[in-house]
Amino acid sequence: MPNLTRILAGVLIALALLLGIFAWTLSRRPVVHPAVPVAQATFPVVVAARELPAGKPISVDALRVQSLPINPNGAFVDPSMLTGRVPTSDISADSPVLEAQLSSGIAERIEPGERAVAVRVDESNAVGNRLRPGNFVDVFFTLKRESNGASGAEIDRSQARLLMSKVRVLAFGNATPGADNPGDANGMVRTAVLAVPVADIDRLTLAEAAGRLVFALRNPKDAEVVDPTAFAATEGVLKIAANASAGDGAQASTRAAAGVALDELSGSAGGTVARAQPTAPRVIHPTTRVVANDNIEVIRGGRAETVAR
Repeated sequence: MPNLTRILAGVLIALALLLGIFAWTLSRRPVVHPAVPVAQATFPVVVAARELPAGKPISVDALRVQSLPINPNGAFVDPSMLTGRVPTSDISADSPVLEAQLSSGIAERIEPGERAVAVRVDESNAVGNRLRPGNFVDVFFTLKRESNGASGAEIDRSQARLLMSKVRVLAFGNATPGADNPGDANGMVRTAVLAVPVADIDRLTLAEAAGRLVFALRNPKDAEVVDPTAFAATEGVLKIAANASAGDGAQASTRAAAGVALDELSGSAGGTVARAQPTAPRVIHPTTRVVANDNIEVIRGGRAETVAR
């Protein structure tokens, strides 16, 4: 009996050793977890349905929304936000349309037929530096006759007139609509950018070069503007051909290309400008009289001369 007990104890000890070795072996093996499928995240992004050429406005039918695994910086989710925007470079089909690929800034705020023109300003002619982008102004100009008494002055008299009415301010100094820096009203503003009809740019630049501009701030609800038909058309520096079409889209650019001269801008052309007329040389006829000893005294102007008879 004692021998049987010893045998059973030895068997149990051996079994325990085997189980311990088996457990140690299992602990050395890597644990393999069953793979759980993970859904990949996607983002709705507006892409080009076809190639979008540079310089042409985007139509809504040229775009579509597509789910992409990435969300690029500057991407759009609504195609209507891109309608009418203009790419600065070609955008290939199926490519995301990004903000950096589109024209932006002041160029987007210029209406067709207008151009952005920068003019010099100072506090005295810009409403005390209180102009802001989006304001409307009337542009007045002054011309001073600088003849110094000499003949041949280009304008017949000094004048101040309204040049253009209800001109939109695009930028004033470093202030632009939507800019992070709104501008400093007390700063030294040197330029203002105006949205000017292309046919009026030559008049504006000539008035600025030959005189002085003054901006008068106006209420945007005020609809009164200058009636151009109330004045006679001025003749350009270049003559427009008689067969040029007056109703085509290039009419404003054609008038701007024809230009304007200072006498036309001031209204002096064809007017009664005072000119000094040349005078004929004065002919002094000598006067003679008989003096003592039958001598003859000849008087020419302020000189008297006695000659023998």
